[in-house]
Amino acid sequence: MKYYVLDTNVLLHSPNSLFLFNEHFVILPEVVLEELDRFKTEANERGANSRQVIRNIDALMSKGSLLEGIKVNDEGGILKVETNHLQTEMPANWEKTKADNRILQVCKGLDEDNHNVVLVSRDTNLRVKASILGIKAEDFRNDKVNDVDKQYTGRAVAYTDSAILDQFYFNDTETINPDTLTMFDEEKNSLVPASLSMNQFLLIKSNNNEKHTALGRFDGEKVVRLRHHRQNPFGIVPRNVGQIFMQECLMMSAEEAPLVIFKGPAGTAKTLYSLGVGLYKMMECRSLEYHHLLICRPNIPMDEDIGFLPGSEAEKISPFMRGIRDNLFTLMSSNNSDELKGLAQTEDTVQMLFDNRIIQTEALAFQRGRSLRKYWMILDEMQNSTPRQAKGVITRPGLGTKIIIIGDPAQIDHPYLDSRSNGLVYASERMRGSKLCFQVTLQHDECERSPLASEAAIRL
Repeated sequence: MKYYVLDTNVLLHSPNSLFLFNEHFVILPEVVLEELDRFKTEANERGANSRQVIRNIDALMSKGSLLEGIKVNDEGGILKVETNHLQTEMPANWEKTKADNRILQVCKGLDEDNHNVVLVSRDTNLRVKASILGIKAEDFRNDKVNDVDKQYTGRAVAYTDSAILDQFYFNDTETINPDTLTMFDEEKNSLVPASLSMNQFLLIKSNNNEKHTALGRFDGEKVVRLRHHRQNPFGIVPRNVGQIFMQECLMMSAEEAPLVIFKGPAGTAKTLYSLGVGLYKMMECRSLEYHHLLICRPNIPMDEDIGFLPGSEAEKISPFMRGIRDNLFTLMSSNNSDELKGLAQTEDTVQMLFDNRIIQTEALAFQRGRSLRKYWMILDEMQNSTPRQAKGVITRPGLGTKIIIIGDPAQIDHPYLDSRSNGLVYASERMRGSKLCFQVTLQHDECERSPLASEAAIRL
């Protein structure tokens, strides 16, 4: 039986974490309740999660005393609020009034009472301090996914006979039986029968000649040809295999592909492609598939301190949308945009898209409770979102809405997220195999921004 002592940041990250420790004890030092009380008035995700934890605790109080312990799940787990161990000795130079040190004092006191204590915290420094005291410490792992090199990419390289590849390449109605495909297994250092996921994209090579290739997608039963790779939406021409796969995802209707997830390094045109196809669908297609183009970005200052800037919501978040404007400027640039007059016209065109609300920008935190119909919705920089935020937004769409989730797991600014616990990779791993979700991970050699950007993405 273990005693899991929870740090406040675990509860703020996952309000239902109280119920996830099976048959073990969950210990909340009283200072955690004080911190929850301090955060509960905030008008952001941290405040909402704090209020949810308080509601969870309030519901449990009808079952017994928190000081004695309350059963929280079917496995027999017990929740207790700990107010003792005030006299447990701590290092003399550690500030006694600091909340983190009080949590560590509770851990040390329980450990001295011969309990199997584990501190659960998303704060690396607190876990380091716990190790100084000889206390076991872990990160909260319930929503963590595989390491980066083992995460799902939505694409693979497969091999087959040249005759099969020729039939598939030249015959529009031809498909490939996945049983005829093999893939390279790095651990075995040999080719093995292909194991494919729903909607996985394939670069298929001939067994005899690796330069003899074709592109396809596994639809759950067979490998089918791509349908949209020869199109140039809004003048965009794909420059590599990854961009061809992205275009296929984006050009499919919201009924076929309501959720699209793009991961990869900067400069691989994830945002540019998503904006370009969205504008193509809204401005160039005869049948109006979408009524709104909405862009959200979960930048940390935007979600936590949106009120520090003057103006409306759009004006407040505009500094965080400068990357979007850069991409729109590229899309709208004409051949004469190197001239001052052409540059000014392009700037006016981009501003017109916002003024006429063809493109709308909103804070991610304000999407809770909405029901979106016929939206082309781009969620950019989602590596800075939490799994709870990702779930909240993916459950918003109504009929006719397409959600595009974009991000680079290597560029995370959130203090309590990493490459295994952010909303982008969480959504990617949990939605793998869904017939409604299409995914593409771009590679470093597919960076098209500039030679310098490509070199930096690999080296830095």
